Amino acid sequence: MVIENKLFEVKNISFKYDDEEIFSNINFSIQKGDVLCILGPNGTGKTTLIKCINALYEINSGEILINGENIKKLSYKEISKHIGYIPQSHIPSFPFKVFDVVLMGRAPYLNLTNSPKEEDKKIALNALKTLGIEDLKDKEYTNLSGGERQLVFLARVLCQKPDVLILDEPTSHLDFGNQIKLLEIIDNLAKSGLAIIMSSHFPDHAFLSSTKVAIMKNKKFIDYGTPEEVITENNLKEAYSIDVKIIKLDDKRKICIPMKTNLKLNIEGV
Repeated sequence: MVIENKLFEVKNISFKYDDEEIFSNINFSIQKGDVLCILGPNGTGKTTLIKCINALYEINSGEILINGENIKKLSYKEISKHIGYIPQSHIPSFPFKVFDVVLMGRAPYLNLTNSPKEEDKKIALNALKTLGIEDLKDKEYTNLSGGERQLVFLARVLCQKPDVLILDEPTSHLDFGNQIKLLEIIDNLAKSGLAIIMSSHFPDHAFLSSTKVAIMKNKKFIDYGTPEEVITENNLKEAYSIDVKIIKLDDKRKICIPMKTNLKLNIEGV
């Protein structure tokens, strides 16, 4: 019998906010090289779940384990050595140089009185090279495009040397081309050994880069498994309340086509 080595495990967790249950009975596990995509409509609790598994919110019940250790027993600095997190949006406040922003990712390994060492600077430069944005290192972060900022922030998180990378709707503010480029980067990072959890509104993205998929609705996962098992026309209709056609292209890749609802509006007097 093969025993699965669970790098990151979520066991039966639930979360309430002001006595309102946001989600309950959430379970999943990932290993090195896995990409878990969490799908679901707006307001279903995806972002709250992301913040809970990143220990920004404290769960009401259940366990979150990394390398078998309960995340509640770890300090924020220790968590930052294991988990890298990129929120939906990040508004820069100061015109730091890109290299300095990326170098901030080494903070979990430094004391308050320490300055970054040459090794830290080397790690920051390698992160920029990994993402192909070394040419941005001397530019001001506040003057970059949204796509460039997203890559710089990703480079900063990679400097933490995390085991798990958590991304909250990483493509939501990117144009069509940059969405695909970022998904390719995610795929390559997973192949290098990172475990990745991301939320998305786009089922196609799960076909492109995921090994596991969860669909979230009504405060729970309505399905969890491989993309082929989970991304079905029935599941997508249940999640988004529209008909969806799944088509296989010549290269065996699948795509999701949402169908019109034929919604009729009364616009008299508008």
